[in-house]
Amino acid sequence: MVKIGRTLFTYNQTISCLILNTITSSILLFCTATLHLQPDYFILNTITSSILHSYIYNQIISTLTLSQLTKIFEQHRNFDLRRLLSGSERLIHTLVDFTETQIEFVLSSYRCLSLSSSIRDQISNVISSACSKIKNLVFVILIGSNRIISYLHMKKYNLRPMDIHLILNLVQSSESFKTAEIWTPLCLPQFDASGYLYSHVSYLAEDCAACMLMLTVDKNLFFTLNEAKQIITEKLRRAKLLDEINTGLASASSLYTSQLNITSLRHFVYKCKQTNQLICPQYEAPYDVISSNVDGSNDARSEDFNSVASSSRDPVCKTVLQYYSRLYCDISRETRRLKLYYEARDAETLLGWTTAGFELYLIFEPLISKPSATNAVNKLLRWIKKEEDKMFMLNNYTL
Repeated sequence: MVKIGRTLFTYNQTISCLILNTITSSILLFCTATLHLQPDYFILNTITSSILHSYIYNQIISTLTLSQLTKIFEQHRNFDLRRLLSGSERLIHTLVDFTETQIEFVLSSYRCLSLSSSIRDQISNVISSACSKIKNLVFVILIGSNRIISYLHMKKYNLRPMDIHLILNLVQSSESFKTAEIWTPLCLPQFDASGYLYSHVSYLAEDCAACMLMLTVDKNLFFTLNEAKQIITEKLRRAKLLDEINTGLASASSLYTSQLNITSLRHFVYKCKQTNQLICPQYEAPYDVISSNVDGSNDARSEDFNSVASSSRDPVCKTVLQYYSRLYCDISRETRRLKLYYEARDAETLLGWTTAGFELYLIFEPLISKPSATNAVNKLLRWIKKEEDKMFMLNNYTL
């Protein structure tokens, strides 16, 4: 039995089952998880499962707000919460599936759509100019292929990765956004768990699979934001920036580690600590049995939920995620923090490296030597430095 934070973990060796109990001020979360790995991975599974529990809890808060939830249970201790959560099951199911396959959740980060910095600046400037006179507009986020295209925020306010993940999950899970402009309350727990922001959600155009969310504290701004959205779409089309977005979306899944020509490197994940943004190439041999739907990179207007859910349970994908989670846990363990972790295994070699500026996790061929691994890392870092203006959103865009 292990306790991490507010979560109690029990491992049943007879049935290889992990039992989780998370107690909050209002909610007791309980679930069981089958362990696919050996018992010595117990701590690893508890940490990643704790992350999942945290996301489920915050997804519930995102739907109801913490203040509403607290008030309900203060007045009715035995209240059946399912009545208020009815209709949000898809959000939770999709979130669970994504946490099983996306390293972003473990590393508290997110991906950006690869665009030249000048194109991203132009897109952001169009949005900023159309919204500059709108009071009480807090955030504008443009999303495509489960990646951030542009993100603008009111000065002094910012979104943490968990809130961005909840927004991505909302867009990924909601079919209605594909056919109409939606006005919906949305609580972002890391920003303000006590109340709602009001979100205007719509796709830019029928011929562009980018979804824009405009979040405000004013519940009466729908028509103002609707007009701004039309202006933004028109200006982007005139400047041919919709074409640039479509080109970026079409190549969102085109990065493969083999393209870098780095000997013995199978796969890597790079996190920029300054921005909490991530680079994670597509899987390829020996991990290429995974569906391309795993990273949510398919067209957001046509993606089938069942295909995502099915691919997310791929055991090979889970194994790769476990490798990266293992590296992260070993490096960031509170009892002994490491800057570098190297592990030679039978089937692959794992390397984790953290500095003040980045986190880097790599999977190599099993027989690579340490000097060769060092050379490979240096070559990879040179490539990232060269491409960072495209891969990351480095400029700060404000409303």
